[in-house]
Amino acid sequence: MAKESFTDNKRVRDLIKLMTDHSVTELELVEDKARIRLKRDMPTGAVGAGAATVISAAVPAPATAGGAEGAAATTQADDLVAIKSPMVGTFYAAPNPDSDPYVRAGASVTPKSVVCVIEAMKVFNEIHAEVAGTVVKMMVANGQAVEFNQPLFMVRPD
Repeated sequence: MAKESFTDNKRVRDLIKLMTDHSVTELELVEDKARIRLKRDMPTGAVGAGAATVISAAVPAPATAGGAEGAAATTQADDLVAIKSPMVGTFYAAPNPDSDPYVRAGASVTPKSVVCVIEAMKVFNEIHAEVAGTVVKMMVANGQAVEFNQPLFMVRPD
């Protein structure tokens, strides 16, 4: 049996259905020397709405240089550091609806401080600050869908 490729329409339809079923707005998949990236618009409050658009397909995967970017990246403005989402999912500021948020503006954090959780495919993932400093601003709302590498918090490093 031949391995399915990204140029196979059934495979692309299956990926789009997976995105719709799990409210995913962007998906990038790399296999061997092929890559496909799907993205769909999702109106605010409309789960499962929006059509998927093929951004690129069957493109050779880029060679990666050594070292991966961490979840914390420096920004140009005021030497603030962005704590970024390491995954696509739903942002939650507290462990449960009745609890206080993990952090607020003005809170001190250490690299090991839990700042939020992101739910991805029914798994709640604790997100750590990975930087020491003071939280200046929360960039997303509780319950908001977040994308990979999207800034969640801005921190003034110590």
